[in-house]
Order: sequence, then C-alpha cells, then structure tokens
Amino acid sequence: MKINTKSSTKNIAIIGLFTAFTITLSQLAIPLPSGVPVTLQTFAIALCGYILGWKRGLAAVWTYIILGAIGLPVFSNFGGGLGKLFGMTGGFIWGFLFLVMLCGIGIKSNNFLTSIALGIIGLAPCHLLGVVQFSLVTSTPILRAAFLASFPYLIKDIVSIAGAYFIAIAARKALAKSNIGKEFV
Repeated sequence: MKINTKSSTKNIAIIGLFTAFTITLSQLAIPLPSGVPVTLQTFAIALCGYILGWKRGLAAVWTYIILGAIGLPVFSNFGGGLGKLFGMTGGFIWGFLFLVMLCGIGIKSNNFLTSIALGIIGLAPCHLLGVVQFSLVTSTPILRAAFLASFPYLIKDIVSIAGAYFIAIAARKALAKSNIGKEFV
C-alpha cells in the first residue's frame, strides 16, 4: 500500500487548523449564572463538519477533546482536563461528536434543507448529553437542568448551525476553485 504523504500532510494540516479554530472560538465565552457559558463552540463544530465532511471533521473534534482531556486549556474559559470533560458542561463536549458527524453527512446531500436539518438533529444528542450530565453533576432535576443548560441556548445554536452552513458553502466553493483544496470538497 502506497501512502500519499502530500495528501496525508494536507489532512493533518487542515485538521489541525480546524482544531485550532475550535479552540479559539471556545474562548469567546460569556459566563452565565447557570455555569454554562454562551460560546461559539457550536458554530465552530458545525463549520468543521460542513467544510471538512464527517471524517475529517470528526478527527478535528476528537483532537480538540483529546487535547482538553490531557489538560491543555482548550475548552471554554481556558478550561481543560478530565474534570472539565466529566464536569457539568462536559456532556455538551461529548455531544459535539454527533453534531460534527451529522453536519458532515448533511453537506454531502448538496441540499440546503437536508444539511441544515441534519445539523439541527445533531444538536439533539449534544443538548441531551449536556442536560443529562449537567443534571447528574449538579444534582438538578432533569427538567430544571434543561431549563438552565439547554433551552436558553437553542436559538443561538440553531442560528450558529445555519450561519456555519452558509459560510461553509462559500468556503467550499473557494476551496474547489483553488489548487490547494480540491480534495477537501
């Protein structure tokens, strides 16, 4: 089996770039009394899926999670470590895996409604895992946890997915025209 090192290098570079992008947007956080900050993580994760597709997008998000798990300050408010992954907001981070996969699958449909719908469907496990973990860690009843940790963020997250989709479409068109990005779209 012959390995195309030029292609492998491009894959590593683009996955690293989107991991760094996700880390950067994770730091733009507005703290709220619930302990769940308003961030641009959902936007970053959706953009990873929509631009990179589900495989490369998933690799970027796994890299983000692994970097955080080993203690690097990549999560919101420069958090990191296993405590953050298994803390009150960690369920959302685990849910990003589903979000990026469904956005990546959606972009292959070449249909606006399908792409956006799959992105929104990807929010369901993200928010469900987030609410359940928040509830367990804070000993908050599940419905109250949903009102604290999920419902206030749904509109922002849906708008983030739609925005990521439209930016990704423009980026994918530019990549398709360039010599650098043809293999990524």
